[in-house]
Amino acid sequence: MWRAIWLFIVFAGLVFVVSWISDQSGDVTLYWLDRRIDMSISVLLGTMVVIAVLAALLYRILLAVRRAPRSFKKYLAESRRKKGYVALTRGMVAVAAGDAEEARRQVKRADGLLGDPALTLLLSAQTAQLSGDTQAAQKFFTAMLERPETEFLGIRGQLTQAMKSGDKGEALRLAHHANTLKPKSEWVASNLFDLQVRERRWGDALNTLSASVKNRLVKEGEARAHRAALEHLLGLDAAGNAQQALRHAKKSHDQDPGFSPGSGRYAALLLDAGQHRKAASVLEKSWSQTPHPDLLEPYLTAREAIDANARLLAGQRLAKVNPHHSDSHLAVALLALKAQIWGEARKNLEAILTDTPSAGVCRMMADLADKAENDTEKSREWLVRATKADPDPAWVCATCGHVHAEWLEICGKCENFCSLRWETPPHASAPGLAHHGQSGELPNEPMAALPKPSNEIG
Repeated sequence: MWRAIWLFIVFAGLVFVVSWISDQSGDVTLYWLDRRIDMSISVLLGTMVVIAVLAALLYRILLAVRRAPRSFKKYLAESRRKKGYVALTRGMVAVAAGDAEEARRQVKRADGLLGDPALTLLLSAQTAQLSGDTQAAQKFFTAMLERPETEFLGIRGQLTQAMKSGDKGEALRLAHHANTLKPKSEWVASNLFDLQVRERRWGDALNTLSASVKNRLVKEGEARAHRAALEHLLGLDAAGNAQQALRHAKKSHDQDPGFSPGSGRYAALLLDAGQHRKAASVLEKSWSQTPHPDLLEPYLTAREAIDANARLLAGQRLAKVNPHHSDSHLAVALLALKAQIWGEARKNLEAILTDTPSAGVCRMMADLADKAENDTEKSREWLVRATKADPDPAWVCATCGHVHAEWLEICGKCENFCSLRWETPPHASAPGLAHHGQSGELPNEPMAALPKPSNEIG
């Protein structure tokens, strides 16, 4: 709209000027080469305008002729650049499709058209990786380190190479270097943390986690769970120093009271230090969030419950902090069975008895039928149901679903850190896993070794 208004103003101005010139009276006489030329003032002005326009056109033509070689050269360069980027794009598509031969051909074409190694180094390295030529890939990644704009990509490529070759020390060094270049990169922070926990460098991993939270790369809720696990692991490593171990155990409990391995460890250290009341308080807080059978026995010790009746009373006290949870009923039922208080045992078992009771509940019902009612037939029926019932809760990896008999910092299958959750596993995943503290024992399953680092990063 504004453009139309501006054109209208210019046109109106031209009309006004032409009208004004035509209205001017007077004549002009020119003497040139013994000739006399008479004309009106308006014709003179019009002639001058025409001459000016022709001069301007002639100047533009001469300028275009002068610039023609440079313009043609620029056109050719632009055409090569466009063709080079097309080849670069096709090369990337070939890499993504796994076509090493096509990728190599397009890299060569792009390199010749663009004449800028910085643009083709990454594609050349990826093509070499696709072809299985690790030495060539390493050469290209090293060349990328010499240019500031490609240094990070070179480090990332070398880091991937180091992980594939199993060079843990070199991978960790490169991850630190990448972190100095891109401290706010989620990819860098995640893989640096992963490498540190695989190398059991809990303190370094804790620092990386804190930096990730500061840079808003990790949510606070996830960070608290990871901090609790790392502090717990630091405390285990400091087993020879009671004061240091206690400090780390307290930090673990403070970060996540529901993390039963950390809270259980903290309570055990408090018991060793003679702080029974504080240990009981720690266990009650943990039980109120996430009950776990491993917390029951330390709690009975903290309450100094020795005989069966005293142990039952202490168990009932613990159950009150989370009265509706199935583990609370199971704990009281177990202690009531041992105290031979059948009514209390039956009441708590029936409170969690469903159409599909767990194997542990079935075994306890069998125990109750045998001891309280002396009904061997009914006891046998419950034992048969136990073989077909859902497995008891166990440590299940939230990522891959693998079942572990005890908590491990790294899943023995998918190798994820701090991914185990105490829950009921799928029926086929945990044959023979029994609930801690219930009738039946856990199978003698060896602790999974700390896994090897994965071959891929990203």
